[in-house]
Amino acid sequence: MTKQIVLLTGISGFIGLHIAKQLLDQGFHVRGSVRNLRKSQSIKNTLEKASTNVSELSFVELDLTSDKGWDNAAEGCDYVMHVASPFAAAEPKHEDDMIKPAVDGSLRALRAAKNAGVKRVVLTSSALTMMATMKTGTIGPDDWADTNSKDIGTYAKSKTLAEQAAWQFMEKQNSAMELVTVNPGGVFGPALGDDISGQSMSTVDQMLRGKIPMVANVAIPMVDVRDVANAHVKAMTNDQAAGHRIIASRSEATHLKEIAKILKEHGYKGPSTRVAPNFLLRFMSLFDKEAKGMVSFLDMNIRADNSKALELFDWTPRPFSETILDAAKSIIKIQRNS
Repeated sequence: MTKQIVLLTGISGFIGLHIAKQLLDQGFHVRGSVRNLRKSQSIKNTLEKASTNVSELSFVELDLTSDKGWDNAAEGCDYVMHVASPFAAAEPKHEDDMIKPAVDGSLRALRAAKNAGVKRVVLTSSALTMMATMKTGTIGPDDWADTNSKDIGTYAKSKTLAEQAAWQFMEKQNSAMELVTVNPGGVFGPALGDDISGQSMSTVDQMLRGKIPMVANVAIPMVDVRDVANAHVKAMTNDQAAGHRIIASRSEATHLKEIAKILKEHGYKGPSTRVAPNFLLRFMSLFDKEAKGMVSFLDMNIRADNSKALELFDWTPRPFSETILDAAKSIIKIQRNS
């Protein structure tokens, strides 16, 4: 029996590597997209170190900002999983530097999937597309952030516009292709590779080094990267998931100080559970791009309605303490090896 083929964009990222591992472990052929094929060997090595058989892993070179290669990459695929998206914790100089590749990349993935006769596309979105302009309450699949709000950060705006563009694209199609979006909250957990530059890994890394003397007053739904990867695979294979926005997150609002608290309780000396006054972060945001990226989140206290993931997928997110401690272990291992 021929293996089903999945085009996985953004395979080298924090979430992408975990999805690749789960797909390969479950017997799919994974065609991973990278911006430069020179990265392919290190991705193979990373997955092999994580006890994954990479004999069914191949690579294609794709760029979110170019049409080149997309149709060929999707040719013969059963599924497309579009995980790639530009990310930076800091606010960019021009918002289009982040928004344009996010929106255009999603549309390129969908067009290529349609042209190739792919049955389903799974798009990695974010819970930010629902909660970025809320302060309190519970988000659900019918909620959308207000992209015209002056309070929305550029990354949240890019994810919202990219997901909206994807659903609008689907509305205009009369093909049998299906779309599912997976909308995780704050994603933490162990890294498979040695890149800890993403927002969540960087936060834990900085805490362990004692470089975050105070945390922002933010409480949002959070989740383990392994549970997010699992939700992606189920979103791809579950018949009932078609046409849904799946919130892949734990339901409760978790405060950033909880991360520091878990680490401190398990003997790590660096983290601080002190909460920064808002005015201090606002002041810092005048000359610090990363602080500026946090301002829109201040005073957030958001829960998530994850009932769709729980019901459709028989999905149970793991305890948050396990997620944070596994993240810390993997960061320390990376620091030792670097």
